[in-house]
Formats: sequence, C-alpha cells, structure tokens
Amino acid sequence: MGETGISGKTSKPRYWAIIPAAGVGRRMQTDLSRAAIPKQYLELNGRTITEHTLHRVSQLSCLSGIVLVVGKQDNWWQALNIELKTDFMTAEGGAQRANSVLNGLLSLQAHAAADDWVLVHDVVRPCVALQDMEKLISRFSDEAVGGILAAPVRETLKRVNADLSIAATVPREHYWLAATPQMFRYGLLRNALERALAENLLITDESHAMEYAGHAVKVLQGSSENIKITQAEDILLAEQILKKQARHD
Repeated sequence: MGETGISGKTSKPRYWAIIPAAGVGRRMQTDLSRAAIPKQYLELNGRTITEHTLHRVSQLSCLSGIVLVVGKQDNWWQALNIELKTDFMTAEGGAQRANSVLNGLLSLQAHAAADDWVLVHDVVRPCVALQDMEKLISRFSDEAVGGILAAPVRETLKRVNADLSIAATVPREHYWLAATPQMFRYGLLRNALERALAENLLITDESHAMEYAGHAVKVLQGSSENIKITQAEDILLAEQILKKQARHD
C-alpha cells in the first residue's frame, strides 16, 4: 500500500484530518492468539478498525488530506488495504497522544496554513457518523477556535474515595463526555500542544491543550454510536453498530 502526495498551501482555509494510531491498546483484553496485535488492527466485520476509521473519515469531501500517525515499530499498517480518494500520508508517533498529534501537525507544516482546520479523530472510533462530522464542520467553520463532538452525561455520577466508597453524588447537568473528531485551527492547536508538552502537562485530548492555552472550546452533541473501542466487549458492540449503519446507508 502506497501513500499519495499532499499538495501545498492555498489562501483559502482548508481541512485536514489527523488520526493518531500509535498506541498499543494496553487496556484491551484480547485472547492469547491476538494479544500481540495492537487494538487498532483487530478486525471488525472483515476489516481492521484502522481501515474502517480511515474510510469513514475519508468520506468528508472537504478534506485536503489525511495523516495517519503510526508507531515507530508498527509492522501492521503497510499490509492494510487502504485505497482512499483523499490524499494520504503517514507520520511517526510519539511517546504520548499529544506527541503523536503534534508530529502529525508538523508533517503538514509545508502544506497547511495557520488558519486551516484540523480534525483529530481517534483511530479506535470507527463508528463515527459522516453526518456528525459534517455537522461539526458546519457548526464551527466560522469560529475562531473550533470545537469537539461530545455527549451529555446521562447516568448518575458518583465521586468515590480511594477505598471505592462513595464520597458524593455529582450533579450531571454540566458534564459532557468528550469524543472525536476535535476540530481546531492548525496554528492554534500546534502552539497549544507545543506549550503543554514544554510544560510537561499530561494531555488527555486536544481540547485539553486548547483549554490550557486559554481558548474557549465549544461542544457539539454527537451520536452515542460514536463509541471508543477500549475493552474487548466494545468490539462486539462496534460490529453491531457498523452493521446497523450499513443497512441505513
């Protein structure tokens, strides 16, 4: 599988996607026969999770290019059957997610302008709906900073002590579960990640870096089907969601 080239800068803001895929999925409890395979290369309905996610994101007609960020010792991605209409390239991952996303941004520095948009999407969210991604772009494309897909917390929240006893019930009205894509201006996101990493801040997502840099980040409600595959049981759920989505395409 080869990569396509990515063209240079233009005066009009463009859209790019970065898909960090350098993790090894330590929380995934797979069976022994698959234990050495990073979770993003496990199969869902005949395709790897990575293939599903790349093809789903590439359906965005506005994209100028996609960057897949893979681990230095990754021996799996080149064997994938990736044929995208969107220009595609890879970048080398870093020690943490923030390093990997920053590496993806740096790989675009000859192509992307400061006010271009970057959509960062988890490789292990293969069920993201095209309509949600289009809605995210439509909602924030005229904003100065950007925003993220998220879902309001629906269940009762408990704060617990170290011994797992409940300390308090937390009002859930103002709590949301962050998802991806997360869409920000190229220059702002790059600066925010560089600052956070220079100050040794543990970054959990791109919004975290933007918040730390002082930017007001907005949320947009997305579908509950946009699950993140973290545990083995998530594989079965994702398979069912993808089958359901295929029936309605």
